[in-house]
Amino acid sequence: MNCKELFPKANHHQLNNLLSEKEKWISRPKKGFLRYRTPLQNIAHLRATLCDFGRDTVQIGLREDINNEEHELLVKALQNLIPWRKGPFSVFGVEIDSEWRSDRKWNRIVPHLPDLRDKIVADIGCNNGYYMFRMAHHLPKFVLGFEPYVHHYYTFKTLNTFAQQPNLDVELLGIEHLPLFPDCFDVIFCMGILYHRPSPIAALADLRNALVDGGTAIIESQIIPGDQSHALFPENTYAKVPGTWFVPTAACLANWIARVGFSSSEMFCQHPMSNLEQRKTSWMIFESYEDFIDKNNPTLTIEGYPAPYRVFFKVTR
Repeated sequence: MNCKELFPKANHHQLNNLLSEKEKWISRPKKGFLRYRTPLQNIAHLRATLCDFGRDTVQIGLREDINNEEHELLVKALQNLIPWRKGPFSVFGVEIDSEWRSDRKWNRIVPHLPDLRDKIVADIGCNNGYYMFRMAHHLPKFVLGFEPYVHHYYTFKTLNTFAQQPNLDVELLGIEHLPLFPDCFDVIFCMGILYHRPSPIAALADLRNALVDGGTAIIESQIIPGDQSHALFPENTYAKVPGTWFVPTAACLANWIARVGFSSSEMFCQHPMSNLEQRKTSWMIFESYEDFIDKNNPTLTIEGYPAPYRVFFKVTR
């Protein structure tokens, strides 16, 4: 990634130092890192002859691209990356049914998608890169994924080793690193992040400042139902998820967005969550949505809070 060329206004000194520290950290011969690096090394030579990012299932390669021995190594490497949170994917014919039907979220966004052609884009909390691959179909100049978790970082690196998309890359960064990128992005996607931040207002302000003038952000968040402008502050967990701080109503989030100074804001979708979209599969074998909700009253979480909705905003600096 050529930071100076792609992000001329970035704080290059701090950014280069940070990325160098991250590279040294992840290159250490520790079990937690070798778990992902070693299987990838065995299949790093595989290349997809065909990629299709325009359909619900992100397709990377065909079964006939690899032999039986390579296929066996591939399946083991992909299973080593369980849990698969975002998807679905088809990787050299291996069908990966992820926990989230991420195609449903993407299809809600597409009618409101800003122009991505030749644009500099950020995907904050990009996970395994599913949405980045879907963005690639719209021919952006470059998409930078911010992903602080090693597991998801290596999952994307594995997939893009096969797909070889030069305009997609992920760094071990979080939303807290956006201040290193002032006036840098034409479009930012911030999906499923704000309720994990102890100060969502500060996060929104950082997001705004990282956009160029006239830039657009797609903000998607978990919310609680209600017409009033208020936010839930759970005692410990919300829907069994630790690290959840403020869960606003749509009206409250709209007020947050307005007060940090976005010039325009459009809420274009709001819907309740369900196990049709987030569920346990053979590629995500742990607890999922149905385990987070009161079995006797699906309008409540397991803790007794209002069950979650999702909301989408398109905002402009």
